[in-house]
Amino acid sequence: MLVQATEKAVNQPDAELVHLVDAAAFGTEEITADNLLEKFREDAQFNFFPTFRQKEAVAKIYKNQFAASANSLIERAAKIVDGEFDSGDENLNFETGDRKITRELSRGQYFFTLGAAYWLTGDERCAECFARRLGEWMQENPSDDNINWANNLEVASRVMSWIWAFHFFKDTKHFTPQLFQQALKFVYRHGEHLMKNLSTADCPNVRLTCEALGLYYLGTQFQFFKAARAWRESGAKILFEELDRQILPDVTGFKQSTRNQPYAADFYTHFFILQTLSGEETDKDWQMKLGAKLQSLVDFTMFATRPDGTTPIIGDAGRCLPLRDEKRDDFRAVLSTNAVLFERGDYKFVAGELAEETLWLLGGAGAQNFENLRALIPDETSAEFEAGGYFIMRDGWTKADNFLLIACSEEPGATSGEHIAALAVDVAVGGQQRFLVNLEIYARHESGELNDCFRSIEERQMPPIDDELPPETNDKITRKTKAGAELNRWISEPRFDFFEASRDGCGRLPATHTRSILFLKNDYWIFRDFVRTSGKHDYKLNFHFGGATALRIESAENKNAWVVETPDAKSGMRLFTFGDNGEWQRKTSSISDCDGGKVDAPLLQFASSGTGAQEFFTFLLPSVANADAPEVYETEITGGRAFVINFRGFKDLLVFTDGVQIVRTEIFDTNFSFLWARVGTEEILPEEFVLIGGTHFALDNREIINHPRELESATARRFDDKLNVQTPEGVFNVSLPQKHSTAYIAKNQT
Repeated sequence: MLVQATEKAVNQPDAELVHLVDAAAFGTEEITADNLLEKFREDAQFNFFPTFRQKEAVAKIYKNQFAASANSLIERAAKIVDGEFDSGDENLNFETGDRKITRELSRGQYFFTLGAAYWLTGDERCAECFARRLGEWMQENPSDDNINWANNLEVASRVMSWIWAFHFFKDTKHFTPQLFQQALKFVYRHGEHLMKNLSTADCPNVRLTCEALGLYYLGTQFQFFKAARAWRESGAKILFEELDRQILPDVTGFKQSTRNQPYAADFYTHFFILQTLSGEETDKDWQMKLGAKLQSLVDFTMFATRPDGTTPIIGDAGRCLPLRDEKRDDFRAVLSTNAVLFERGDYKFVAGELAEETLWLLGGAGAQNFENLRALIPDETSAEFEAGGYFIMRDGWTKADNFLLIACSEEPGATSGEHIAALAVDVAVGGQQRFLVNLEIYARHESGELNDCFRSIEERQMPPIDDELPPETNDKITRKTKAGAELNRWISEPRFDFFEASRDGCGRLPATHTRSILFLKNDYWIFRDFVRTSGKHDYKLNFHFGGATALRIESAENKNAWVVETPDAKSGMRLFTFGDNGEWQRKTSSISDCDGGKVDAPLLQFASSGTGAQEFFTFLLPSVANADAPEVYETEITGGRAFVINFRGFKDLLVFTDGVQIVRTEIFDTNFSFLWARVGTEEILPEEFVLIGGTHFALDNREIINHPRELESATARRFDDKLNVQTPEGVFNVSLPQKHSTAYIAKNQT
């Protein structure tokens, strides 16, 4: 085992290091502290990120294009110099004795802040602080039998932080050959520790890829060590072999966490760049696979980005290095960097602008390539990630478009079961986030009871029955029981998206819940929640809103109440829910957007009771100023349920059937499970139809569809007396009668 280095004369060789170093790398020179540091400086010109060969240019670009971030970074560095630290999470209580806080401080990621500030200001206090803190850490950790070595992810993260810091400070007088020589022995210990303790069995997820990247960093940046080739090859081998397991076939990450996805993309982005710089020959098939898989990770991040640039918070998160000063839920830096790496104009479009991370990783040339790249609107709007358990509905890519993400998997956070997102949705209406999945655990250092509040039934969107017990837990984070969700149907067409899946009540209740969502693009969403059970029960549908949301509950005589949300004078949203004996209730809940952070926010509950199977219909409609407010009411039909939606001058109709018996109305007959129709001003026949799951549809006594087996979907548009119909099996036109019935179901308001 290595022992702590003692102070030596700068020019004397260190026998311990000489034994570990490949003498051939130094030719005939004696291996001293001086030429060890000089060798590191020489190699840095070729094998590290190009930024470090363009110090003045990068500093100038950063100060010009990221002035606010530069000021913030310099301020944070000044606090670090004064002894104040930020581990990357907000609102952390440093008196709790939390192991996670200790570990994250020990990662040394604040060294990046000191290094970047040193480049921007030339303030030697940053360099002196780094050198002092590095020396203190080595003095306080002479052996690897303490908490700072207990987690291999922390070991890998720390050595990567050190390497970046070595490059930032390699020319300062405070980073002396003597200090570097001492640090090299600890660097070697990191490499040996990683090799001996790889998480190949106990936790083979994003932790393993972090460990592998740490080895690859070591093997490329300290090639004068005899062990460098073994570190480099081991790291590369793991990163290549883990591509299929860490990145699921549908491109989502192994942990199925929207926040962990960019973390995994970080690791592979760093690996991709460093491998390109290494000059080593790599199997072309592996190289192509790496590029394809990395892009697939970034594809998910692109689709999961809301119109305002943020991403829904589901699961835990991390950062390879704090290369960006951004909101906790903004991962567009990943898009910016990979836009340059793969010349992806769609990534640039969604990224919006150059990210500071791109500058740190790719230098001035990377920044210029980003500016020269043509931004392209992504070809698709909605997207399916079935293996990862996410389905995304959107009607466009502008800042004012609508967005919905729904989670559908056995459980996001596959191995730990720490998240409860099955069939929960995150919604942005008119480009602004409205209600959300509130599924970040509060804090790993807090009590299990407090974290259970964030995992409790009241924090879930699903309709809990009789205040059912929350999932059983193993500890503060992980759970024994999981809420399994099984996809029934996903359809994405230019005019609409449709999603349907079922879950089993967390395995503790004799009930099955099915959620269906119909999204009429550029219009609104319709939800159906169906609970199959027996006996009389109480139900609650939970809708968590952001902390700054302006909400009120309104009602009219002889009508259900509804929820009105108006964040500003231009746009808003109305939420209508229908269920037996239901009423809206408003409560205050807490939401968490980072580990250790929580804020009060409104929780709207639709509470009802009923006997036997129950169903709930929810209509989520955008509203705009100076226009009639949307309105929804239920109307009677035989054999199904029907709703009229007054929206932007149209009178829309939704009819739901059981998919077996034909429901007959005054104007059409159908056995499609969902039939949506739109009637224009002063029109009699609907001008547009969307149909989901059925075999029969007749309009105004004219048979339109009569199919021997169920059609997944169909759409139709009327042009005068011609009806253009599209089904998965083809497109056809039907002539309609010249005379039309004047009766219409929407008149039967109740």
